[in-house]
Amino acid sequence: MPGNSFGNLFRVTTFGESHGPAVGVIIDGVPAGLPLTTDDIKFELSFRRPGRSLVSGRREKDEPEILSGVFEGKTTGSPIAVVVRNSDVISSLYEEIKYKPRPGHADLPFIMRFGYENWDYRGGGRSSARETVGRVAAAAIAKKLLMISDTLVGGHLIALGPIKLEEKVDFNSILCSKYSLVRASTPNLEEKFKELIKQATIEGDSYGGIAEVVVNNPPIGIGEPVFDKIKADLAKAILSIPAVVGFEYGLGFKAAEMKGSETNDEIVNKEGRLGWKENKSGGILGGITNGEPIVFRCAFKPTSSIRKLQKTVDLRTGEETTISVIGRHDPAVAIRGVSVAEAMAALVLVDHSMRSGIIPLVKLSREQATGIQERWERYVKVCGHTAESR
Repeated sequence: MPGNSFGNLFRVTTFGESHGPAVGVIIDGVPAGLPLTTDDIKFELSFRRPGRSLVSGRREKDEPEILSGVFEGKTTGSPIAVVVRNSDVISSLYEEIKYKPRPGHADLPFIMRFGYENWDYRGGGRSSARETVGRVAAAAIAKKLLMISDTLVGGHLIALGPIKLEEKVDFNSILCSKYSLVRASTPNLEEKFKELIKQATIEGDSYGGIAEVVVNNPPIGIGEPVFDKIKADLAKAILSIPAVVGFEYGLGFKAAEMKGSETNDEIVNKEGRLGWKENKSGGILGGITNGEPIVFRCAFKPTSSIRKLQKTVDLRTGEETTISVIGRHDPAVAIRGVSVAEAMAALVLVDHSMRSGIIPLVKLSREQATGIQERWERYVKVCGHTAESR
């Protein structure tokens, strides 16, 4: 079965190529009665959109169109189709790539699997990060549904190249980092990230980075005990993102260097409820959410399309040659990747929330829909002052 779909009860199927007419997504399993507009989806898409300073210069408006599943501002319970037209395509920039697969890219593996004659080389075709538009569009719906349990998903960039976030930041700062051009959660880090990106652009090179995603007030007790653990499904979801090369949650790989007495988190009484003292497990134990904030990190490799000369092979002759990739590419794919990591987390959580009965499968009550809409409006406005200052 082709791997273009994700999820069980809340199932998304993305479609489209980087330089095709459009990209988009079909979402099946959304209960009826959820208030939904194109503005809701556009809000989330705006934070992964290219054409801004310090990211890809491709100027896409990313205007979503809802083709089905919504009537008079509410979901009907039928599949929702969302399409986003590609409006700024310059395929001529990829003519050299037609014969010279790019180092670090999926070009050659796609040729090996599907055949050279079937390979869409324009902008990477289906393997392009442009595909993630559909994921983020679907996640706008997922994020809204999660507000039935007052659950919020926020992400920020904690490392870019050699520069790392040194201090702890609160969840509101993480949430508001969406308005930072480089997804930094502190002004000091933002300036350092900007300088690094500018230098990489001058050199024709790129940098990798680490995104951290925090889920505040996650539903308690979701996740299956064996194969469908929350950690397992999150890992699959995050590692499916283009350019992601690593995933960890809680203490992550640091735990391998520690003693059990150091990694075990003490169980304490938190104002009348059981909880964990330091949340060392990142909100997940036994593959099940324990009520503490879910915290995970993912590593993005540097953008592979760079202007520096690299070795490759000319497919017409079989001879070794060189390539300098021109075009409009992110100097650090991790910046826009934060929004995609948030999106995949939301898709996993909403699917498990439906499997656990926290979100109704068929329809929302009027009270549930009203509560969700009120929380969504607060979420959209919560960082407005931050957006104006930046």
